[in-house]
Amino acid sequence: MQLTVGAWLLKCYPQLGWKIPLLFSLFLTGLVYCGLAYTRGSSGGFFISALYYVAYTWFGLIFLAFCFCAFLAIVCWALSLFHVNTAWMGPLTLVSLALIWSMALWGGFSSPKVKHITVNIPGAPRMKLALLSDTHLGMGVSLARFDKALQKIEAEKPDALLVLGDIFEYGPHSEAYAARLAQVKAPQGSYGVLGNHEYYVGYGDSKEFFRQSAVTLLENASTRMPNGVQVAGLKDIKTAGVSAQEVAHVLDGLDPQTPTILLSHTPLYAETAAAHGANLMLSGHTHNGQLWPFTYLVKLQFPRVYGLFDVDGMPFYITSGVFYWGMPLRFLAPAEIVIVDVNA
Repeated sequence: MQLTVGAWLLKCYPQLGWKIPLLFSLFLTGLVYCGLAYTRGSSGGFFISALYYVAYTWFGLIFLAFCFCAFLAIVCWALSLFHVNTAWMGPLTLVSLALIWSMALWGGFSSPKVKHITVNIPGAPRMKLALLSDTHLGMGVSLARFDKALQKIEAEKPDALLVLGDIFEYGPHSEAYAARLAQVKAPQGSYGVLGNHEYYVGYGDSKEFFRQSAVTLLENASTRMPNGVQVAGLKDIKTAGVSAQEVAHVLDGLDPQTPTILLSHTPLYAETAAAHGANLMLSGHTHNGQLWPFTYLVKLQFPRVYGLFDVDGMPFYITSGVFYWGMPLRFLAPAEIVIVDVNA
């Protein structure tokens, strides 16, 4: 990707020569690979945190630059067929990259906004549900940032907290993050499911994190809130290999006369959930692509990527997540804290 960007800049500004773009690309490539590999096995510290942010930030920025420069190269080639002067593409590249990178950095480092959605569940009491999904805490998200996000949730005074997976990634002080999450008090309780990253970083450690966080973990299982509403949760569909038959089995064991909320980190099997009695399904995982145009690649894997959908009469919401994975950037796919107002 960096060589492509370097080649494009060299075409636009041949006075640079080939040595500077090449050496710069090789240096940053080494930095990114070392940063991504070394920080994964480290327990933290200022130097490691700085290396993490530099490596992952540059990785994301160069991806955006690669997409934009590749697009401009195609446009330039097309215009050259008609003998159109393309000298203006050099300044356009610099101005556009400055704007795109600024937007991506701002999207990553700004606080997620609270988003309210309203759904109707027949037979359920009026209540407010707070969603916590895809925080990827640890090395990439500080405890202070997590605290600010939880303060926004607490200010909404939700009746229940629903945790949709990919919560703690890796890094030091997991107990401190768990303790802060345990401080969120919701009268109807806190319930959650594991995401794919909980399996990647260690299944046992992830279950312990949920226990310390006072979040009732649901793995192809269900429970009831104090108000009687049923909450079912799935293991991560992709990582744990959950089948449609297993989803049906979980839901078929519930009272069909009682409202049911289904939690699934990965947004699949919505039609199965609707056919077997779920009244509301909630998912995360996709980040809405996190960095456009990566969103289009995500759409190749999932029929629904982000937003509120009606699936055979069942409301189905897929959140873009509270923070980010890896790259501390967001471009045209903002993070969010979702509050679901039921029967409001």
